[in-house]
Amino acid sequence: MRKSILLVVVVVLVALYASLFVVQEGQRGIVLRFGKVLRDGDNKPLVYAPGLHFKVPFFESVKTLDARIQTMDNQADRFVTKEKKDLIVDSYLKWRISDFSRYYLATGGGDVSQAEVLLKRKFSDRLRSEIGRLDVKDIVTDSRGRLTLDVRDALNKGTDDEDAAAAATTEADNAIASVAKRVEQETNGKVPAVNPNSMAALGIEVVDVRIKQINLPAEVSDAIFQRMRAEREAVARRHRSQGQEEAEKLRATADYEVTRTLAEAERQARITRGEGDAQAAKLFADAFSQDPDFYAFIRSLRAYDESFKSGNDVMVMSPNDDFFRYMKSPEKTIKP
Repeated sequence: MRKSILLVVVVVLVALYASLFVVQEGQRGIVLRFGKVLRDGDNKPLVYAPGLHFKVPFFESVKTLDARIQTMDNQADRFVTKEKKDLIVDSYLKWRISDFSRYYLATGGGDVSQAEVLLKRKFSDRLRSEIGRLDVKDIVTDSRGRLTLDVRDALNKGTDDEDAAAAATTEADNAIASVAKRVEQETNGKVPAVNPNSMAALGIEVVDVRIKQINLPAEVSDAIFQRMRAEREAVARRHRSQGQEEAEKLRATADYEVTRTLAEAERQARITRGEGDAQAAKLFADAFSQDPDFYAFIRSLRAYDESFKSGNDVMVMSPNDDFFRYMKSPEKTIKP
């Protein structure tokens, strides 16, 4: 008896444990019974908020949906601006589920990959359309913030009839519209109407759109770098030629100053030497004028010294020449 009671208690505890489920914070729960989602009176899937909930054990299962903000990183792609110039734009966006019932139905059971495929295609088309309305200057300067804001609003609100008529319908628009129509059919038209061109048709809200990097294509970048290098080299050559011209001017000025200084110094030296020679000549003249005979004697001695420096000198002169008068005997040279 006691074993039977114990067995019943164990079965009850297991059933109670199997009937409880917890939805964590940052998640939402969808209950499936025999693989089919439980729906409310409007035929929309029942969404369970975070907390403790009950389900029929063994017959019902729980699928959780992430309610947190998701980040979708897009691969850098080529876009054409208003000026018909190519840009390589690297971007990402953040999104979250705004309507869990619609999201579950639109993505075939909450398939994140399917949601991101549609979101990425729609985002790429919208970003391409917005960039095509701007030139390069507006994209890389103050219009960059407005660009991402316009893309986010267009994704959330969709395009109105006028914009839809002006723009060609893309494959992503058709896919989202088809999903929105299927959701409306499954809920018997009891879900609120939304713009089939917006991400609200998938139960998604785009929180933020950001552009990480904008580059020029490799072939364009290479051409621009080559042109910039050529321009810088031309500027460098111009500066070098100007520097050489200034150097030549400075060297010419310096050479002129050197030549002028040397000429002035030479002139001043000649004047000084001339004045010195004149002063010396005056002194000699004053000195020798006091005794002319002595002066004549000194001059003769100097002439002898200059004439007979070498022993091989030969002079053909008359012995009675006046040049030798001081070489004769004193008695012959002294006059009475």
